[in-house]
Amino acid sequence: MKYYAPKGLYDIKPEDMPYWHAVEREVRSTMPLYGYEEIRTPIMEKTEVFARGVGEETDVVSKEMYTFEDKGGRSMTLRPENTASVVRAYLEHKFYGKEELSKWYYLGPMFRYESPQKGRSRQFHQYGAEAIGSSDPSLDAEMISLSTDLLRSLGLEEVGLTLNSIGCPEDRNNYVNQLVEYLEPEKDRLCNDCRARLDTNPLRILDCKEESCQKVVENGPEITDYLCSECQDHFDTVKGYLNQLGLDYQLDPKLVRGLDYYTKTVFEVFSSDLGAQDALVGGGRYDGLVELFGGDPTPAVGFAGGIERLVLLLEELERVEMKKNGLDIYLATLDEETKQTGMELVQELRNGGIRAEIDYLDKSLQGQLGYADRYGAEITAILGPRELTEGEITLRDMETGDQTTVSLDEFRSEITNRLDSES
Repeated sequence: MKYYAPKGLYDIKPEDMPYWHAVEREVRSTMPLYGYEEIRTPIMEKTEVFARGVGEETDVVSKEMYTFEDKGGRSMTLRPENTASVVRAYLEHKFYGKEELSKWYYLGPMFRYESPQKGRSRQFHQYGAEAIGSSDPSLDAEMISLSTDLLRSLGLEEVGLTLNSIGCPEDRNNYVNQLVEYLEPEKDRLCNDCRARLDTNPLRILDCKEESCQKVVENGPEITDYLCSECQDHFDTVKGYLNQLGLDYQLDPKLVRGLDYYTKTVFEVFSSDLGAQDALVGGGRYDGLVELFGGDPTPAVGFAGGIERLVLLLEELERVEMKKNGLDIYLATLDEETKQTGMELVQELRNGGIRAEIDYLDKSLQGQLGYADRYGAEITAILGPRELTEGEITLRDMETGDQTTVSLDEFRSEITNRLDSES
């Protein structure tokens, strides 16, 4: 019987890891520049955390969550996103009483029951940032700047930004009433999902990807025409900061994002390096979410980006400076006695931070040299009975083929000096 990973779940193989490591390195190095600290939330939560936080009528909650009953009879859900979990942690640990502004970032797997396709799987990985405690429009601009800086630091040059404001709940209610009034006579032209959304979540119709639905909404009312003076001022100020930072943007009045907690600023960041404009990052303000979870009214803003889609793009562009994952040195031995000494030498090198390997498959000398070449060893050391008797070891430069002999006492320092000179 053959076993396979479940549909929509994929192994991240060793040869793929350099790109993943590149993304993770940039996230961990860039986030602290903006004052963000890492937080790690549980991989599952009580179902009501997401049902309440994300929204009962969203596709995420109604169609895509992995929800199950645990042995205690509690309804649990694998996290489909992380903002709700972060807000739960913020309240549970009473950070509102410890710091005026909490700035956190995260990396980790999320789970949604979606149709698997390139760059989209049922277990996917996100990086993101959340800032809880300030309504300042400059923080919206900082979030956008942070998300674009991260992508550019990975070698993406054609980074673009789409921007909108969905206002406060009152603005949204006024707009939704007008939107439904506009869509009702056209509902037969909508897809089946959007006909249902007309009664449950009309805003989701705006970003439906079906061509028929896009044609229906293209001449419909725009939410920015229904912003109150406070929300309009906030949006204008955000745009002013983006102009000051030199960040170009496209206004998209149909951009609403897919989760119910958003308020005011919403944005997506995309790359057109390959000609497409698929969003790599999405985010916005969620000023009502802390209060929805039982806290005091607390403004907040954040974003999240998918790592799988970003890795695919980086692989195609080949712009990431790959960290070498091969060996520094392979130590070939010829019998059991030399193997014992070789194990000791290899361990000394590893203790010094040098990537060293030795034969575990009882290969011939020729087979060991082939292994060393296949795994990218810069140097191969050969320790035979004669070398061991004379207290020496032979070093072969795998690029030039040159061989030299050094004493066993000098072996570690010689290897260290050679690798330092090549780095």
